[in-house]
Amino acid sequence: MTYVLTPAAIPFVPVPELDAEFPVNRIYCIGQNYGDHVREMGGEVSRSSPVFFSKPANAVVIDNAPVRYPQATRELHHEVELVVALSSGGVDINIDKALNCVFGYAVGIDFTRRDLQAAAKAAGKPWDVAKGFDQSAPVSCIKPVQANAQPLKGSIWLAVNGETRQQADLSDMIWSVAEIVTALSGYFELKPGDLIFTGTPAGVSAVFPGDRLSAGVEGVGEMDFELVAA
Repeated sequence: MTYVLTPAAIPFVPVPELDAEFPVNRIYCIGQNYGDHVREMGGEVSRSSPVFFSKPANAVVIDNAPVRYPQATRELHHEVELVVALSSGGVDINIDKALNCVFGYAVGIDFTRRDLQAAAKAAGKPWDVAKGFDQSAPVSCIKPVQANAQPLKGSIWLAVNGETRQQADLSDMIWSVAEIVTALSGYFELKPGDLIFTGTPAGVSAVFPGDRLSAGVEGVGEMDFELVAA
C-alpha cells in the first residue's frame, strides 16, 4: 500500500517487566469518580451514571519526559489517576468478565485546561478542548497483572515541588475498575490497547512552568517529571 504521507508512529507505553511496549489504541477517561473531588468541584455525589470523555492516543507522555505547558490556558490543573490498560475488549461486557480484559495498571495524570472547561460548562458546550490537548496524558510504565486482578485499595497521591496536593485511597472510588469497564463497553467497543483513566481524588489545583510533579499509586508505580514552558 502506498500512503500519500508518512503514517504517524503508534503511541506506546513501556512494560519493563516484559521488556516490551504496550501500543495505545484509544484513551478513555471517567470523571467524578471520587466523592471528595465531586464536592470540591461543586457537584453532588451520585452513582446514577458515570461521566466519560476521551483524549487522543498521542496525548501520552512516557519515560518521565518533560511536559510542555499547553497553549490557550492560564489555569492548567493536575489530576492523578489509576490507569487501566486493556488486553481485550468487546461490547456490553458482563461485570463478571470485565477484569479478564485487564492487562495491567499504570499511574497517569489527566491534565485539564480548567478555565476552558469552566467556560464551556457555563455555556452548555462540550469541553473537549479542555481535556484532549497535546501531552495531556503523562503515563508511568505499565505493571502487568494476573487475570481478574483489581486494586481494591492502596494509596494514590500527587505532589508538586515536594508538597503533597492529592492523597486518597483507591477504595474511595465510586465506581470500581470492573464497573467502569462494563459501563464504558455499553457506549464503545473496547479493544486491546485501550487505556482507561479512572478518575481523580480531591486536591486538584494549578501548576506552572518550572513545577516538578511526582505521583504514584501503591503497588502500581510512580512518575516524576517537570512542566516546562512551551
